[in-house]
Amino acid sequence: MNLNLKNKIVVITGAAGIRGSIGETILRQLVAEGAIPAIIDKDARGFEYVKEIQNQGIDAIFCQSNLSDPEQIKNAIKAIVNKYNRIDIVINNVGVNDGAGLESSYEEFMDSLKLNLVSYFMIVKHTVPYLKESKGNILNIGSKVALTGQGGTSGYAAAKGGVLGLTREWAVDLIKYSIRVNAIIIAESWTPAYDDWIKTLENSEQKLKSIVEKIPFENRMTTPEEISDTCLFTISERSSHTTGQFITVDGGYVNLDRSLLSK
Repeated sequence: MNLNLKNKIVVITGAAGIRGSIGETILRQLVAEGAIPAIIDKDARGFEYVKEIQNQGIDAIFCQSNLSDPEQIKNAIKAIVNKYNRIDIVINNVGVNDGAGLESSYEEFMDSLKLNLVSYFMIVKHTVPYLKESKGNILNIGSKVALTGQGGTSGYAAAKGGVLGLTREWAVDLIKYSIRVNAIIIAESWTPAYDDWIKTLENSEQKLKSIVEKIPFENRMTTPEEISDTCLFTISERSSHTTGQFITVDGGYVNLDRSLLSK
């Protein structure tokens, strides 16, 4: 299916993660569709990714920025517009489940909100004038933690709950400009970060097995490619009448009846 994303200017945050991360996978698939990615991330790995993309004959830009800093976000968007004169799509992907829980300080809680929620607001605030011109769309990457809780991660849970709230609010705010706004909700996805996390647990192999057994569809984790495929379809014109939606890509982990589980 041709998603008609060729030459679309796609602002994507958090896409300079390590290879195999969700952000990097979305980035790679955007390039495969011929889109022009504008990456905003703090990791210098983004320079390497842009060079690789340009070697494939597709333009790209990397704005190394601390997404907790509103001024750096503003400057990044300015640099993107100065280069391309337009923005077609925004993917708010940055997110760190940082474990800022009830025992954390006020500062740690606020730092979690700044990265995981406030950055979404600031990105959209500065890109929406250009999205109005292009009649573009916004995709927010959410998490099951907003719906289920997890324990020990108040900052991240509050932020991801806020992301869902902003998704619906912006869908209402921007509908008169023909700007669609949706969110992807992710549950258990096998990424390098997930691998690192599971290894920190006691009896990690047993814990992983118990998690996988609780995923109703095929008792397996969602792959980053499956998440990315849904993201690209959602931002494309093939999804042109979809807005204000929470699209859960999780093998039924969050919403399906537990009676489906055989064990």
